[in-house]
Amino acid sequence: MPDEADRVEVTASPTDVTTATDVTPGWGGSAGGLGVVGPPLLASRLSPAALPEPVLVRPRLLDRLDRGVAGPVTLVLAPAGWGKTTLLAGWARAVRGEPPPAWVTVEAGDTGERLWAYLAAALRAAADGVPGEGPQPPVPDGPPRPDQLELLAAALAARERPVLLVLDDLHRVTDPAALVGLEFLLRHTEGRLRVVAGARTDPPLALHRWRLAGELTEIGPAELAFTPAEVADLLVAHGVPLPAAAVPRLAERTGGWPAGLRFAALALRAQADPARAVDRFTGDQPDVAGYLRDEVLAPLDPAARDVLRRSAVAAAVCADLADAVTGRPDAGQVLADLAREGGFVQRDGSSPPWYRCQPLLADLLRDELDRLPADELGELHRRAAGWYAGHDRPAEALRHALAGGEWDTATELLIARWPGLAPYERDRPAVPAPPEPPAEAVRRDPELALAGAAERAYAGDVEAAAGQLRRAVEHARDLPAPRRDRFRRLAVAVELSLARLAGDHDEVRRAADRLLATGAPDGPVDDPRAGAAEDADVRAVAGTALGLVALAEGDLPEAAARFAEALAAARRAGRPRTELVCASRSALLDAAHGALRAAERHAREALALPSCQGWSSRLDCGYAYLALALVAWDRDEPAEAAAHLTLAGPATAEPGAAALAALCRAGLLAAGGEPAAALRALGAAREAAPGAELGAWLTADEAQLRAAVGDVESARALLADAGAGATDAATAADPSRATDAGPAGPEPGRAGGGRAALDVALARVRLRSGDPREAGRALPDWTGPDAAAWPLSVRLSAGLLDAVLTGAGGDGRRAGRILEQVLDLAEPEGCRRVFTRAEPGVRDLLAAHLDSGTAHWPTVSDLVRGADERRADEPPERPAGPERTLDEPLTERELTILRYLQSILSNVEIASELSLSVNTVKTHVRNIYRKLDATRRREAVRRARELRLI
Repeated sequence: MPDEADRVEVTASPTDVTTATDVTPGWGGSAGGLGVVGPPLLASRLSPAALPEPVLVRPRLLDRLDRGVAGPVTLVLAPAGWGKTTLLAGWARAVRGEPPPAWVTVEAGDTGERLWAYLAAALRAAADGVPGEGPQPPVPDGPPRPDQLELLAAALAARERPVLLVLDDLHRVTDPAALVGLEFLLRHTEGRLRVVAGARTDPPLALHRWRLAGELTEIGPAELAFTPAEVADLLVAHGVPLPAAAVPRLAERTGGWPAGLRFAALALRAQADPARAVDRFTGDQPDVAGYLRDEVLAPLDPAARDVLRRSAVAAAVCADLADAVTGRPDAGQVLADLAREGGFVQRDGSSPPWYRCQPLLADLLRDELDRLPADELGELHRRAAGWYAGHDRPAEALRHALAGGEWDTATELLIARWPGLAPYERDRPAVPAPPEPPAEAVRRDPELALAGAAERAYAGDVEAAAGQLRRAVEHARDLPAPRRDRFRRLAVAVELSLARLAGDHDEVRRAADRLLATGAPDGPVDDPRAGAAEDADVRAVAGTALGLVALAEGDLPEAAARFAEALAAARRAGRPRTELVCASRSALLDAAHGALRAAERHAREALALPSCQGWSSRLDCGYAYLALALVAWDRDEPAEAAAHLTLAGPATAEPGAAALAALCRAGLLAAGGEPAAALRALGAAREAAPGAELGAWLTADEAQLRAAVGDVESARALLADAGAGATDAATAADPSRATDAGPAGPEPGRAGGGRAALDVALARVRLRSGDPREAGRALPDWTGPDAAAWPLSVRLSAGLLDAVLTGAGGDGRRAGRILEQVLDLAEPEGCRRVFTRAEPGVRDLLAAHLDSGTAHWPTVSDLVRGADERRADEPPERPAGPERTLDEPLTERELTILRYLQSILSNVEIASELSLSVNTVKTHVRNIYRKLDATRRREAVRRARELRLI
């Protein structure tokens, strides 16, 4: 006999037997049809599924479900393996309170009568035993009649507590009539019935009604996908010692697909070097491939599966490309239908949209593609090459031409479109290397091997590219002079690419100089390939490489000049790929300098280029989005800034861009009430920032934020270490330069943008510590000729602080004139953050300026109104009282925690430092606030200092 635990638990009709699932008889009388005896019900279908071990709790998704059940319908919609059942079962078991959620697992072949029998059992179980609810509603055992539905709806509507019903695998219901009764109840129970459903496809419910009313919560693959942090938690639970640096690679390799990650965890656990094994984990491994074939591909129509397989010849496709490759006019529509279900076919936001497969599914499809006959596979590559060449995507065209054995096409692509073959992204998705051209073809045409080198360089395979380059050079020695000169130019362009990929800045400069020095002699009339690239191409490619080096080294003025020249050359030559690189970086540098209108124009021009579609050029598009984030932040549009910063993606990992991204991210964190996180972001970025100017900007922001949270001494020390105070030194040497009414400027040419930022920060710290005279001594001359080279935000901050100090000194009229100058600078670019995030006295200064008259009346009026609204939202600060004793003294533990409150540590970090629980620290903090008669942290610290407690 089988063990008791192995038995399938079965109940009779729910009116006859009570089982472990608490299916309870007795709802209603004859109207409920309770006399009907049907086939037995499986208890396993009426209780949440068992959770896979090890169990991983995902709080963000549980919270999402908790919020969703405030409405009538919550739908978890995703294909196989995305963790729908696991999420719903974990949530159902975690729900507190009564009644617990009812559960029904739908099975294939369930008729309306069979489904309703399970619904009836689940609803009875959910409502049974809840005190104070009165008589139980009449639930019919079979598909209900209209009069039965009305009775049941009225009874459910009269209940005090809602009934939660979980329906798992609802896609298995194919007959819409089976759910008519459930839809009626959802509409007429006044919110007392709430359904949470899991399905692979849209269930036969009128979802549009709830969606239009804003009452439908939808959780799809994008939310179900594991984040890198959740991937790390899963690996720890499985006992896989994967280094932190490899976790994002695994998340990207699997696309966050939960089933794929569990397969990966099991596979990596058996590996001696899990980090290296991550790159070898692919979708054609037996377990993964079997799951994908059975659960994802098998249910598809054969035509849809064929479209997916043939489209896999390219990493991503649009409808036009899919039609061209597959030879089917409906291929684009097939992909659109598959993408609508999400999960394994994704679409981007461009128009027309591009589609790509989930990484592991793409591996499997490419494996199937490689099994096609060679001539059929070669034809797919030739079709792809033709489409890409006709749509100005030379790098992709070259790869497919080489893969399809189109040697002449590959050579022509190199000669005619070599500027578009320069690699600008280091971490491109790995693509299989095309076969090397045969020796005979290379002897006849050395440019063919050069084309292979360019393709491998574009793919990031430095070793293979270098080998192909050597091969090409060996066969080029006997070329005629004009063609040899052209070959030299193309070879130097490949060398420049390899130097960039190696990160050798000195070699990049040397290669760029060699490229600029190559001549462009005319070739024989009868040899169309013998002509050299035009001068504009050379200047565009070399200038772009030099600009990238300058940006990586933090030399922003040099980078801006190089990119401006290269952008103009790229547009003259008609090279959109090079134009994208230059326009996106120019946009970021414009935004950093405060040229917000130019930055926005360049960024939007970059994003409109075809190269930004279909997940290609993600790094370049990220630079454009980062520029838009800085523009939105300077214009005091934090929601837009945060959205663009999220889209900046890979750009935020590059040295120069990372520093600018940190400035924006820290500002958003501080504005959102997270100063400790903001300071950590600034400190980390400051340590890694390239160049003195970016480091100075980060230091200045960090010092001002430290002072804002009350840590003035560390702010002063930080600025002193950075060399702030050159203005003071100049004033000490020549006291006549200092005035009570305005700032004293440093020597001409001495204060660049970084130095000015540090001096402005020092002035603000001194003002915050109550020393306006010393603040004025630190303030640099923002009206001098050198100030034109400063970032606009630094110049505006200096001018605004100058106005505040002048007004505080009693010269209101001059303060108004200074403020008008500041507004004159800020208005053309729409810069507002400097006013909204400035000292408290700025609001009153602006209000007085309205009364005295200004050419910027609408802007000043909006700023004053915004300041008043923010002030109304803040809790009022209590005025400092004269008392010097406490009615109830602080305990020793409270005094210890009070000292930590002076720092930037959060409650969680304080708890860690003191080896206490977070709740204990929170309790002590509440007691400190009560005893000090304070409402927030800064006020408590201020009161404690007044009482000399700290």
